[in-house]
Amino acid sequence: MPVPRSRVPLRLPFVLCAALLLLLAGCGVGPLAGMDGSGGTTKAADATGVPGPPGVAGAPGAPAQHRAAAVPATPSPPFVPPREIPGLGPQTRAQIPAGARQAFVVTGESSDSNRSTAVLYTRDDPAVGWRATLAPWPAHNALNGWTAEHWEGDLRSPVGVFTLTAAGGRLDPPATAFPYDLSPDFKVEGEGFHGEPLEGSFDYVIAIDYNRVPGASPLDQTRPLGDERGGGIWIHVDHGGPTQGCVSVTEDRMKELLGVLDPAQEPVIVMGDAASLSR
Repeated sequence: MPVPRSRVPLRLPFVLCAALLLLLAGCGVGPLAGMDGSGGTTKAADATGVPGPPGVAGAPGAPAQHRAAAVPATPSPPFVPPREIPGLGPQTRAQIPAGARQAFVVTGESSDSNRSTAVLYTRDDPAVGWRATLAPWPAHNALNGWTAEHWEGDLRSPVGVFTLTAAGGRLDPPATAFPYDLSPDFKVEGEGFHGEPLEGSFDYVIAIDYNRVPGASPLDQTRPLGDERGGGIWIHVDHGGPTQGCVSVTEDRMKELLGVLDPAQEPVIVMGDAASLSR
């Protein structure tokens, strides 16, 4: 006998819904991916079991805080320019040959002064620059001071940078690498401008390559610029007063200089008054 429609139980839809939910749970479907049971966001795990970045399911690798920090690059050392010889300006420095590794710097007190100071500088490493090898020495130059254009008889020392290539004297030389012309012709007599005796002034000399043939004996009289431009400009033993054009230092300093200067280092003399050398 058919059941009247009005008697069909109203609980059937609820029973079917419950059965459907149980079936889905048995298939492994729980909370939606990315949501925990309370409705919060979860982190998906990669194959190693380590959670990936938040909100990205199955993202490979560890979080940023677990990765090795990048090694910072080593900063380059600051550039240090080579040391220059004090008191020399760009024009004077430009006259020093690139291969020169010894520079005997003679600086006059003023353009009209016959007193000066001499210092030997050495450049062992061009990247490092110049360093003072010997302490400053007192020296004399010509009676009337200095000139950028030397003429015979002006009683001024020439300003400039000149090579040093030969030595000589009346006495046996100290240990020196320079070609040395031992000759009695280096003898000198008479008196200086202040009445001081000149004897012994040429016992040791180093020729300054102004208006001469480099490498020749200091006694060589060849004057490439002409006799009127003067010559015979030397470094020699000081006699206690000004010179006619040379530079002079005491005998012990002269011996020391001969022992230190080395032709293989292409030595030069840088000479002049302070104002001229600073240009």
